[in-house]
Amino acid sequence: MTAIEPGAAPESAAAEEFWAVLRRTTQARVGLGRTGDALPTRRVLEFRAAHAAARDAVHTPLDVGEFGARVAEVGLGTPVHVRSRAADRSEYLRRPDLGRLPAESESAVGEGLSTVPATSADIGFVLADGLSPRALADHGVPMLRALVAALGERYTLAPPVIASQARVALGDHIGEALGVTTLLVLIGERPGLSVADSLGIYLTHRPRPGRVDAERNCISNIHPPEGLGYDRAARVAVGLVDDARRLGRSGVDLKDTVGDAAMISSARVVEVG
Repeated sequence: MTAIEPGAAPESAAAEEFWAVLRRTTQARVGLGRTGDALPTRRVLEFRAAHAAARDAVHTPLDVGEFGARVAEVGLGTPVHVRSRAADRSEYLRRPDLGRLPAESESAVGEGLSTVPATSADIGFVLADGLSPRALADHGVPMLRALVAALGERYTLAPPVIASQARVALGDHIGEALGVTTLLVLIGERPGLSVADSLGIYLTHRPRPGRVDAERNCISNIHPPEGLGYDRAARVAVGLVDDARRLGRSGVDLKDTVGDAAMISSARVVEVG
């Protein structure tokens, strides 16, 4: 391969070969080239398309009815639906604090905490739209299915809960209402210009309102085939659940012993929470 000065425009075949090797290792935009003082038209259009996809991922609401029917097929029971106090998508984006609180029963009949069944299960699941309802719609059900397969023979599992206009901390209220020992929140992560449909799993041991970011663990970047796969994420989740239950807590004191450290981080709820 011919060596190319990194600042050169990738217009020749040799330059294109040089940048093609790098592009296979990253989703970042590298070696875009230039036309005069500007990017080539094709690269500008690619950027605009990626930006539009990210905006759509944020603003397109979750179809709760259709999604709930698919969640029910996993076999944990018919999911209930809990809304946050954010009235709509616009308020959800402007008021993150409202996305962390459950809707008051009198203002959202059938969509408050009163619908959540009290259980004594070991593990609870909340499927939250977060900042990318598209990610939850695309990956939520197969990810839940992989988690049930990995955890179902070792722990008791609560019926799933769907949360809309939700931030991660809304799961603390739901987990306390469920009465579970450990809660897994599957939530759409903040879309970027490379990935608009990335799902995250946030683990909180002994969930209750008032838990802080440092008391959670995150498995992020779930969006096969380019990102983390469902089975791999489920194996990492099992390891974290096992260790959280032995340690008696989750968060910064809990380290992943199954997956690569790059895939796990503690206290990253600031991205979606």
